[in-house]
Amino acid sequence: MHPLFDPMTINGMTLANRFVRSATWEGMAGPDGCVTQRLIDCMATLADGGVGLIITGHAFVELEGKAGPKQLGIHDDAFLPGLTKMVEAVHARGGKIAAQLAHAGRRANTDESGRPPRIISVTGAEEPPVKEMGPCDFKLVVTAFAEAAVRAKKAGFDGVQIHSAHGYLLSQSLSPLENRRSDWYGGSVEHRMRFLLEVTTAIRDAVGPDYPVLIKLNSADHVKGGFTLDEACAVAVRLAHEGIDAIEVSGGTPESGELAPIRPRIDAPEKEAYFRDAGKAVKESVQVPVMLVGGVRSLETALAMHDEGRADLISLSRPLIREPNLIARWKQGDTTPAQCNSCCRCFVPARRGDGIRCMARKKG
Repeated sequence: MHPLFDPMTINGMTLANRFVRSATWEGMAGPDGCVTQRLIDCMATLADGGVGLIITGHAFVELEGKAGPKQLGIHDDAFLPGLTKMVEAVHARGGKIAAQLAHAGRRANTDESGRPPRIISVTGAEEPPVKEMGPCDFKLVVTAFAEAAVRAKKAGFDGVQIHSAHGYLLSQSLSPLENRRSDWYGGSVEHRMRFLLEVTTAIRDAVGPDYPVLIKLNSADHVKGGFTLDEACAVAVRLAHEGIDAIEVSGGTPESGELAPIRPRIDAPEKEAYFRDAGKAVKESVQVPVMLVGGVRSLETALAMHDEGRADLISLSRPLIREPNLIARWKQGDTTPAQCNSCCRCFVPARRGDGIRCMARKKG
């Protein structure tokens, strides 16, 4: 059996294997962000399917950061009973689950939140009136992340993951294209990472040293003038120094075109693992475990990413929408590639409020 199927421990959290369900917006929460039975069943099915670690879809830490309809919320203690029930369903099946903590920043859906978004800096592309974040706004967001992490711990989650990728708020703060501030939080990469480091430190202080805190980090924005791989490696080094327990390497933003985070037509081995080089660069920069997401469709590719020193764990998203039992299938000996054809139509029903599901799979 390959090491990817061996147990692994990350700051006291022991996983049955090195396969991760990467955070995927399910669109199955209640209109206010509460946990529903359908969302619990989704997590339970993934646990039954043999995934080593399930990371929830991005959970908004304050209303100003809500990105879309039926997105999971973790911004209020009122959500604790539902979150606890979801965790218990995963644990009852021997699984592990982490809550992804997110803030959409300028990408927040104001129709959903009823509040103006948090803007790192005005770029000129915004519809007036807009107001960039002031010192009080930064403190409020840092506190919101820390309190959400405490909430996750109280609910029984095995860890949390900070969302700092895909052009969301913390990713925006790292990008020189999005972050044009000239104060403490803008300028050089050392300044642009300060907001993220404040969030990371606040979470660590709130949950203690023995609770797993992970991060999803853009390796590059893949837009002209955006965040680069060299900068990502520098940020990764600082994060590891500040106590991050594992780094999931992703990349791209909605403006990245063909180099966006979710790429279609992954129909050949050479198209798989499109962040492979970034994974290797980050892994060579830090001593903490590195997760690699992005287009892995075959066990052969997954094993190669590990053996070539590009990742310690393999993260999957769309393949587990179509086949939540994929990891169990591979472990049992059926090593044919994932059935996912990367058509991306799984997000269509979620956008219309019906929840994410594979549209290519035949019913029945």
